[in-house]
Amino acid sequence: MSELTSRAAELDAADELATLRGRFVLEDAGDTVYLDGNSLGALPVTVPGRLDDVVRRQWGELRIRSWEESGWWTAPERIGDRIAPLVGAAPGQIVVGDSTSVNVFKALVGAVRLAGEARDEILVDATTFPTDGYIAGSAARLTGRTLRPVAPADVPAALSDRTAAVLLNHVDYRTGRLHDLPALTAAVHAAGAVAVWDLCHSAGALPVGLDEHGVDLAVGCTYKYLNGGPGSPAYLYVRRELQDRFDSPLPGWNSHAEPFGMRPDYAPAPGAVRGRVGTPDILSMLALEAALEVWDGVRIEAVRAKSLALTDFFLRCVAEYVAPGRVESLTPVRHEERGSQVALRCDDAGDAMKRLVERGVVGDFRHPDVLRFGFTPLYVGFGDVERAARVLGEVLA
Repeated sequence: MSELTSRAAELDAADELATLRGRFVLEDAGDTVYLDGNSLGALPVTVPGRLDDVVRRQWGELRIRSWEESGWWTAPERIGDRIAPLVGAAPGQIVVGDSTSVNVFKALVGAVRLAGEARDEILVDATTFPTDGYIAGSAARLTGRTLRPVAPADVPAALSDRTAAVLLNHVDYRTGRLHDLPALTAAVHAAGAVAVWDLCHSAGALPVGLDEHGVDLAVGCTYKYLNGGPGSPAYLYVRRELQDRFDSPLPGWNSHAEPFGMRPDYAPAPGAVRGRVGTPDILSMLALEAALEVWDGVRIEAVRAKSLALTDFFLRCVAEYVAPGRVESLTPVRHEERGSQVALRCDDAGDAMKRLVERGVVGDFRHPDVLRFGFTPLYVGFGDVERAARVLGEVLA
């Protein structure tokens, strides 16, 4: 047994979160190492039975009565309150529904409207996930604003009295770099602008502190570290102090103050409900609600501590098992700058990832040369990490 294998066993034995792996449907340890939870989280064991009940009883037997008797109508806010502690928000500020892209559109156009007509520029993270950039471009055209891509580190210097809103990613999807949400939010506010954050790669992996840091608007998906399932609904956070002024660009009947009044004029509902649009996607939404039960009794601070320990150990193992110069880490070494993934640049990354998957190590490839490994502390252990790095070294030898 190698020194790193022994160390992995010691770390697993001391891991306070190790038993949580049993809350997920996963292969036996040693068969597959799943390091792609930053793209699609594993299936929680509670979901199949809950969906069976939703389909057979709630839909099959109760049918239309389930909107009231099974709590379908209030699910978006109820599940939003379930997500809230994971991102540092008090209840009543998050509504679940629609995709991340749709929620980015709602948040960004809403932010511009909150900022007022005198401000004519939107700043967007220049390294953002493409969809956020596409939506920001459309929002700028629709609102008559100028869009300016800026690297997150350069945002403070780019802010001015022209800035209406700033759209930033908390964690860079490609490199795993964690951006300074508190400092950047404070800088945006000092300039009189509105801060919008995309939490897709941070929610469920590390503390966010939306309320603590005064974030105005935030969006996120639920199928990564929150394990909600493929295409599970996203969410929108609207800070309580802004809710009565939040003017959604998609005023659907579900966000009306009297949704069943069928009035021709729109009057927004109070609170986070005004972030709703149309009829909720009940099947995927209730699957998400069941999935969130894996967080019962789990502290996000403990998750963050294990995440950093896992990524530290992976980088150590890679340095030991992979030939010098074969890969280059794009992920920051400093903990305060690191999310919950490690990105390695490799000339033949696409082919290497295919061979890794064939060997039972599942990560993903990002064009043109990035191997990306996501570490979900709820079900990834240190033995998984050691094995993944060892197989990577063999594949790249």
